[in-house]
Amino acid sequence: MRIIPLHISQKNLIKKAAQQNRAAQKELFEIFSPKMLNVCRQYVKDMYHAEELMLSGFLKVFTKINTYNHQGSFEGWIRKIMVNTCISYLRKKNPIQFTDEEYVFSDLAIENLENTSVEDIQNLIDRLPEGYKMVFNLYAIEGYKHSEIAKKLGISESTSKSQLFKARKWLQSNYIKINEVSNGRK
Repeated sequence: MRIIPLHISQKNLIKKAAQQNRAAQKELFEIFSPKMLNVCRQYVKDMYHAEELMLSGFLKVFTKINTYNHQGSFEGWIRKIMVNTCISYLRKKNPIQFTDEEYVFSDLAIENLENTSVEDIQNLIDRLPEGYKMVFNLYAIEGYKHSEIAKKLGISESTSKSQLFKARKWLQSNYIKINEVSNGRK
């Protein structure tokens, strides 16, 4: 049995997709769409809109696939397009409110997550105010630095840090409230 390395077959798929090969584009879509739908879902609560954004993002992927230079992961390149598509949508939908208040930053930890489902955590994140949610997703999930978030969103680094601090505090507070209710303490 002969084993073909995944990266070689993926490189060939990307090359064919760049040549407008519909079968290759379809295969790339089928490989990456579940993950990218989850990325879009992080930013947009409504699944219908998340699907629309994912499809819009893939349209951008296939029209700009010639700009992918095979440096870094292809999935990361697609993910960046999806995140930017979601941010653009949210900016057009409603201007995102950020406050530029100064805070002393500390690491807030949410304890006892082992009994919490991913769905419960996502529901908590969905309830965050848009500014908090945007910065939280970019920092905690996508791994951007505050300087990168500030540049991407057109805000100051201190605003990014402030929004993250507030998001963490809000999540911690609401997580504690949910746990108290579910454990019958309220």
